[in-house]
Amino acid sequence: MTSSEPDDRPAVCRPDALSPAGARRAQPRRGLLGLVFVLPVAALLAAGAGGPVRTLELLGPPITFALPIVAMIAFWWEDRPGSLLRGGWTGVADTALVAAGGVVLALLGRGSVPLAAGIFTLMLQLTLVGEGRPLRGRGTYWPGVVALVSCWIAGLALYLGIVGTGLVPAEDYAGVFAVLGAWQLVFFVALRGRPFARIRRRAVRLATAHGVVIACAAATHRVPAPVAGAAIASVLVVAMLFEAWPAIRLPPLPGRSLVLVLVALLTAALAFGLPQVARWAGVPEGLVGAWVTHTTLTALSLAVILHVAVWRRWPASAA
Repeated sequence: MTSSEPDDRPAVCRPDALSPAGARRAQPRRGLLGLVFVLPVAALLAAGAGGPVRTLELLGPPITFALPIVAMIAFWWEDRPGSLLRGGWTGVADTALVAAGGVVLALLGRGSVPLAAGIFTLMLQLTLVGEGRPLRGRGTYWPGVVALVSCWIAGLALYLGIVGTGLVPAEDYAGVFAVLGAWQLVFFVALRGRPFARIRRRAVRLATAHGVVIACAAATHRVPAPVAGAAIASVLVVAMLFEAWPAIRLPPLPGRSLVLVLVALLTAALAFGLPQVARWAGVPEGLVGAWVTHTTLTALSLAVILHVAVWRRWPASAA
């Protein structure tokens, strides 16, 4: 972005936008306090409904269908309507809306997790990569609603045209979108929109960003979905929950490099460690990959976004 052009990107893409002034100086304390919220919520969403397999069956579809609603509330509505309330009621109201919406949309989408994954990734493509254009700035609530509905229509059309016709198996379809989501978050959360933010003209910047992100996803589309899910969760933990600490204490270039190193290390740890946890918990071998993807891409990622972008780090922020 340039000084002559206002930085109206989604908050998650802007340094300090999700933090009060100077609050990042409190890292890693803020991130560690956040783990007190994030880890129990992630564990509940991953295995709290009668074990890992039963939780995957019961909660996997509604959680995945809820993710686009979370994106709408956090990145389009800026926490409304919950932000109209006080204290912890902000998070309670928004979370209730997310839960109810996830159940309704899961019923509408007949519980198809690949369909939901595609819709969520399209929502991120529009919100982060496309900076919400041309919808952003045209009102308080309607742009987010239109974005959600548009991504639903596009996602359903893609799913029916690709999976519904038998062209690509549903598992492979979801895997490709998981890889695309990983690249979206690497560029627009871990790197805060760099290097695209340096391009002055918006049309050129958006075209370049869309092209590069899609090209990267196409070149790495064979990356397994559990690894891509681990990468998504790792970006959110490193760059959102811990706000890129300790990299934020370094100059820009080494700092950004350290962020990517930390993301890669955490991705490797999750991709290696969670399958071992699944086998220890008795998850059948054929469902290990699906459970790991659910745990990272939906359970852990949703917990981080809820805590930081919806609950605004409450109650840690109050402390």
